[in-house]
Amino acid sequence: MFEPGPAPAELIRIKRDGGVHDPEAIRAVVRGITDQSWADSQVGAWAMAVLLRGLNAQERRDLTLAMAQSGRVMDWRGAPGLRGPILDKHSTGGVGDKVSLIVAPLVAACGGVVPMISGRGLGHTGGTLDKLESLAGFGVHPTEAVLQACLREAGCAIIGTGPDLAPADRRLYAIRDVTATVESLDLITASILSKKLAAGLQALVMDVKVGSGAVMPELAGAQALARSLVEVAAAVGLPTRALITDMGQVLGRTAGHALEVQEALEVLAGTACEPRLLELCMLQAAHLLVMGGLQPNLDAARAVVRTALDSGAAAERFARMVALQGGPRDVLRDAQLPRAPHTVAVWPSGLRQGRVRSIDVRAVGLALLHIGGGRARPGDVIDPRVGLTGVLGVGEVFSADRPLAQLHAASAEQARKAAAQVAAAFDCVDEAVKVAVPPLVPAVLHPGQGQGEGNASAPS
Repeated sequence: MFEPGPAPAELIRIKRDGGVHDPEAIRAVVRGITDQSWADSQVGAWAMAVLLRGLNAQERRDLTLAMAQSGRVMDWRGAPGLRGPILDKHSTGGVGDKVSLIVAPLVAACGGVVPMISGRGLGHTGGTLDKLESLAGFGVHPTEAVLQACLREAGCAIIGTGPDLAPADRRLYAIRDVTATVESLDLITASILSKKLAAGLQALVMDVKVGSGAVMPELAGAQALARSLVEVAAAVGLPTRALITDMGQVLGRTAGHALEVQEALEVLAGTACEPRLLELCMLQAAHLLVMGGLQPNLDAARAVVRTALDSGAAAERFARMVALQGGPRDVLRDAQLPRAPHTVAVWPSGLRQGRVRSIDVRAVGLALLHIGGGRARPGDVIDPRVGLTGVLGVGEVFSADRPLAQLHAASAEQARKAAAQVAAAFDCVDEAVKVAVPPLVPAVLHPGQGQGEGNASAPS
């Protein structure tokens, strides 16, 4: 229970003017968010004050703990039938990031237990829950019995926070999305870690995106967020490792809810393997296996992960999870994903051959948002059919028979307008021009580190 605290306006004023909240004030804020005694406008004003003024290390820790304790905190010790460490990963979000759909069953197939609490889309970034809901019947808020069954039989479950897990974050998350406060390093830290603490994890791998499609587009900002996450997690007793990864291009070949689920299924089945997507999935899974004590080092872990993928064990885990959470009973053979009725090729203006030099990935995400691929306001209905397939990456060549992407839309007019917006997000040059492709993983941060370790990626 939270004790009474200062009035909302006073707490907003303190932070607006650069003051510091003591633990009691933080608890008062979280209580007001949770019990809705604070209006949406007050929560938004406080979030904006935090964005502009920031929180210190102690405030971040206090906010994270208070949000985690605003509802039920799971305790898996002694849970019947659960064998293996409780592990999870989380991404700060991007365009085309379907890694969670692949890593959760991969880790489960290698001996981990993954109760993955995920979120919905924020701004131009996609949400894992929204993607999974493109599978007919898939329930992101299972009962306790269904959740337990998923973890026993599949080794993984991907769920929303629900009304009793970190409820303060659930409300704050939605308000941040529509008040231009998504980018707050402090609120991102507390949001992510409060959910992970509520999930009762033993280890966490963070994927902190950097680049034009990331919440933190500059490397310095991504490093600061990674340090914040690792340091706060250490302070609250959750072993965490942060990978800073590139979001200067769409991850994989697809962007859009149903289309990303289809690509994830193809990766699990071994029929699609866009190199950067596959490498990132394998690397995150390998780090989790090492952190969970299931493998002695990254090389050994990667070998086990590769076997789980090649043997179909990870795909089988995903299929079990989907069926248990109410989705298609045989998702590997018949995913029953919706399809958009209109598809057009995306070409740069006046060009039919050349090379991609750079991509404004945020602009790509916003173009999809405008045709139903995201939410501009709370309560907006997402169209899971819309999106992109065959998306080219930085350094790749387009030609007369290979466009920048194929755009899928609900109408011909939508398709035409969105295709033009997506094309404008690609900076293209002559094919003869050499283009530098940014590293997939510029840095990895462990507790106590001030700087990254350099590129941790290795050929798969």
